[in-house]
Amino acid sequence: MKRVGDAFAGSARFAFAFAALFGVFEAGCGLADVLTGDKINPAVPSWYHRPSGSMSVFTHRTLTAPGRANGEDWERGRPEIDAAHDRVFVGSSDHGLYALRAGDASTLWRYETLGVVQSEPFYDAESDLVYFGSNDGALYCVQAATGTLVFRFDTGAEVSRRPVRAGDDLVFSNAADFVFSIQRRTGKPRWQAHRTAALGMEISGHSGTAYDAVSKLVFMAYSDGHVVAYDARDGAEKWTPVDLAAEAEQVSGEAPRYLDADTTPVLDDHPQGRVVYVSSYAGGVYALDALTGSRVWSNDKAIGVTDLVVWREPAHRPNPNGPDKDGPEVPEQKLLIASSATFGLAGLDPYTGRAVWRNKVPEGGVTAPTPLAGGLLVGTSRYGLFLLSPRNGRVIDGIDLTTGFAQTPAAFGGRAYVMTNAGTFLGLSVTSPVASPVSNASHSHASDVQAKR
Repeated sequence: MKRVGDAFAGSARFAFAFAALFGVFEAGCGLADVLTGDKINPAVPSWYHRPSGSMSVFTHRTLTAPGRANGEDWERGRPEIDAAHDRVFVGSSDHGLYALRAGDASTLWRYETLGVVQSEPFYDAESDLVYFGSNDGALYCVQAATGTLVFRFDTGAEVSRRPVRAGDDLVFSNAADFVFSIQRRTGKPRWQAHRTAALGMEISGHSGTAYDAVSKLVFMAYSDGHVVAYDARDGAEKWTPVDLAAEAEQVSGEAPRYLDADTTPVLDDHPQGRVVYVSSYAGGVYALDALTGSRVWSNDKAIGVTDLVVWREPAHRPNPNGPDKDGPEVPEQKLLIASSATFGLAGLDPYTGRAVWRNKVPEGGVTAPTPLAGGLLVGTSRYGLFLLSPRNGRVIDGIDLTTGFAQTPAAFGGRAYVMTNAGTFLGLSVTSPVASPVSNASHSHASDVQAKR
């Protein structure tokens, strides 16, 4: 593998290569030429006025133990950040969950399971406990300070999605289309729900659960194409289950080959009330009324979506050091970002479902996008890690260690953490490209302070 320093120094070159793969450049155009219009338009992220080498790596280390990956080619899941204690929790294909220091990635402790850990941990700050799943079929609860086991809850199938807290309970799913609610401190079962899995028809793993603290409802999407809302207290179904596979059949006129609704539901506020965004692999993206399950909008062109993320930027004054410093206040911005190997990476209007922008993705696909410092951080399984503009999906900066990224990055403040498919753990920071009167050292220090808050 090339030297890490060489890969980081060549980040701009990889950004251009990735942009070509995404199909966002005209022939003969440079990055500055493509983004010229952004310099005079205030409706952009508050830090984004011109392209530059915005990403830097402040720590890296080999994490996955050599020879322990058991044939796994990719590192999946997503890290979890505990900013208050400067800790990062991340699973590995070597069967372990690691607790790392956020500053230098040194190991605080490691917990060994019976299977690969390719999950999204959940850190509960109130109890100082970490919950995570393993391919051995269990959900684990360990003490965040020491890694000491509190309980192990066996589900019978791999657990890879992030659990969610619902009051004093924890709700999560497994790959066999079960939903479990357990007491978060003891692991005592509360209720469970199940739909018969559509065996042989799954494409993109399994959905996670979503919880709405206002309505006290838990939402789950299943591999047979149904989306269901449950009462978080007792598991009672609160909707008539919504069959997105049937919706897809009505649109196309033929039974879909893949029934999956495996994208974790995402909650949001809409002018018509609270909505939940869900995706059918064959039928597209839907916004459903969170209380009734009725359709608010749908986009049947956005097929093959595997991840949905809401990107938000609050209303703000233009950057005082940027070209729009004396302009009017920039209004709040919001997009629903959809990742799909077939439809591409797209920004959808969350109020109508209309595609605002859409870019092709390289062979092998991309991770779920992660909002970071006003941009979107996206990993590609073969071509590196890239920071994109939410306004148009175009590349701002990127790095490539030649091994690709299947793990979704995690971000807080101006920092992000992710692991490559070769098991190299990275800590990244993003610096505003807008000229500032303070020195680079002072700006870097300010970013570090923000990241630790």
